[in-house]
Amino acid sequence: MPVKIPPKVTPRAFEKIRSIGGSMCLRIAVEGGGCSGFQYEINLESTILHDDLVLTNNQASIVIDPVSLDFLSGATIDFQEELIGSKFVINNPNATSSCGCGTSFSV
Repeated sequence: MPVKIPPKVTPRAFEKIRSIGGSMCLRIAVEGGGCSGFQYEINLESTILHDDLVLTNNQASIVIDPVSLDFLSGATIDFQEELIGSKFVINNPNATSSCGCGTSFSV
């Protein structure tokens, strides 16, 4: 089985989670669907399951379930603000292609 490398999270992403989440964490999951085969699901929630990977920095947390971690191994999670909007962005080295909006990908 390939080694799972935990995703890196930028300070900007943790800062945004602290500012919008309060005591909630950001859950990132990979699900089937989207125009490229898989899609990212990003939600604020308060539940952390016993087998979740928890990435924490200064009271801001990101949680990832074990199945999604297989797809996110070695990825970088960032937050970007542009004139047309702001969003969490996942730079995923496992994705072989992605759609134009960046929310779905294939491996």
